Amino acid sequence: MAQVASVLGEAGVNIKAFSAPEVTGTGKLRLLVADLEGARTALRTAKIKFTEETALLLSLENKPGALNEVADLLTRARINIKCGYCTPSREGKRAIVVLTVSNIEKALSILRDQSLDEF
Repeated sequence: MAQVASVLGEAGVNIKAFSAPEVTGTGKLRLLVADLEGARTALRTAKIKFTEETALLLSLENKPGALNEVADLLTRARINIKCGYCTPSREGKRAIVVLTVSNIEKALSILRDQSLDEF
């Protein structure tokens, strides 16, 4: 993680969110970046292997059941959540949720009314 953060920082690429689960051996670092092309260029130049996938960024009410509403919508549409992580907003009234899913186009159409941003 330190190497990736250093490479992106030197390239002026802001990391908006990340997930780095604890694993034994080689792990997977997931990033949301402010400048996708800048990140690509910096990582390629540093010879750091990476893959890309579209992530959904949801701003939900920070209350019990809010994530369940989204998960239920996706389940009913037969869309699998591959990865997810979240954090409360600074004010604590919203929860910022990042999801990767099995069918991005279908998820986008279903979640349009859920304060959705796409990265």
